[in-house]
Amino acid sequence: MPRILIVDDDRALAALLAEYLQREGFAVDVAHDGDAGLAQLHNPTTRPDLLILDVMMPGRDGLETLRELRLKHRLPVIMLSAKGEPVDRVIGLELGADDYLTKPCLPRELLARVRAQLRRNAPVSAGSLQVGVLRLEPSERRAYVGEQELSLTGAEFQLLLALAQRAGELVDKATLTRMALGRELERFDRSIDVHVSRLRHKLSEASAQAPRIESVRGAGYSLVVGAA
Repeated sequence: MPRILIVDDDRALAALLAEYLQREGFAVDVAHDGDAGLAQLHNPTTRPDLLILDVMMPGRDGLETLRELRLKHRLPVIMLSAKGEPVDRVIGLELGADDYLTKPCLPRELLARVRAQLRRNAPVSAGSLQVGVLRLEPSERRAYVGEQELSLTGAEFQLLLALAQRAGELVDKATLTRMALGRELERFDRSIDVHVSRLRHKLSEASAQAPRIESVRGAGYSLVVGAA
């Protein structure tokens, strides 16, 4: 049974979401601040398979909590925020969130996002995929440039895998959103753009010979090997 941790200082909402997810077959733990959430994350006996994290909390807020947990953990993270401004969504994604929902959200929509993230982070039986010096191991959900392992979130790995499976081809953002995030592309949705930006940085930091992610404005992205 997948375990989910909800970290939200809104006790009524956290209880509502926990009850809904439990009815759908998940084990759910709840914490009401960032410190309590991190304590559960660092404890192997309570470590969840997925984290639902509120942005606006007293003390250690959701963004600070996310920044710290990404130093050690790769589990999928869905951010919740009453602030629907695009810049807030971008900041959360840049810090390593896999997906982002604006409050108030329908429990059914959150459930769909949870299931999509868990599916995309489940082990798969597939062989290695090599693109230049980049090697992906889908069964382990790991990626390497040469011998150096890349530290990727679940969404970043799925996005890189989607591009590597069609290396050299242009892949549109709607397709990448479905393959990497398990949902449809929304209007003004920059989630894929932010994940691509983080991937570009990690690839270029690993090696100058790493494949590049090139963009065609308004069309999509392509993973290419060779001189720019």
